[in-house]
Amino acid sequence: MVRSLVKHRNLTASLIRREVIGRYRGSMLGTLWSFFNPLLMLLIYTFVFSVVFQARWQGGSGSKTEFAMVLFAGLLVFNVFSECLNRAPTLILMNVNYVKKVVFPLEILPVVSQGAAVFHGLVSFGVWFVFYFIFFGLPPVTAWLFPIVILPLMFLVIGLGWFLASLGVYLRDVAQFVGLLVTAMMFLSPIFYPVSALPPKYQFVMELNPMTSVIEQVRGVLISGVLPRWHDYAMQLGGSMLLAWLGYVWFQKTRKGFADVL
Repeated sequence: MVRSLVKHRNLTASLIRREVIGRYRGSMLGTLWSFFNPLLMLLIYTFVFSVVFQARWQGGSGSKTEFAMVLFAGLLVFNVFSECLNRAPTLILMNVNYVKKVVFPLEILPVVSQGAAVFHGLVSFGVWFVFYFIFFGLPPVTAWLFPIVILPLMFLVIGLGWFLASLGVYLRDVAQFVGLLVTAMMFLSPIFYPVSALPPKYQFVMELNPMTSVIEQVRGVLISGVLPRWHDYAMQLGGSMLLAWLGYVWFQKTRKGFADVL
């Protein structure tokens, strides 16, 4: 798995760049939309939840600005996850020419999708950082751990990406199911409310969501200045790396039948 990714790193980087630029090709603002999209979503979600529904984050000061920062910190992580998973089932179907006409390392397609999602995630993080600095000053020193904290998420996403990209070739309904699942996971993640807001007997449902621990750890290092629980982090990292390897093995074993099905 590692050897393949290293061998095709230049091609992967080129395709990621094309993916990012191509998404906004022809629009007047171009790649500036990658900045305005998270900014607009921040304003919309903050208005809906803090003004319309009068939501407040438990344990905070109760201000709308604080709620916006807490909300957006969870959203920028989940958006990377959702963008990759929603696209994964159709990655091979949308690139049939790579399957039938040329010798192409198909295994890098989920990596390209993830790279584009990470780019937009970094832009969203930049938006979050600017607004946090304006209203609250510099984030806690633990914010430097942000890249480390989201590392398990990167392995989780690429593993699921390989698995779903392959499965989507043989079962076309997978894309519809994944869309519904991702929407359900968004509302069952501690994005709009903390885990403690649920009755104790229902909190286990949210704990089953793999995004719960990642979002809480990201908020911990970015806002609360709390170090990750390293024992739990090590288990998450090891589990996500194992899932990434299993996803790669599944993809390589099943890719032999892509041309016949397509």
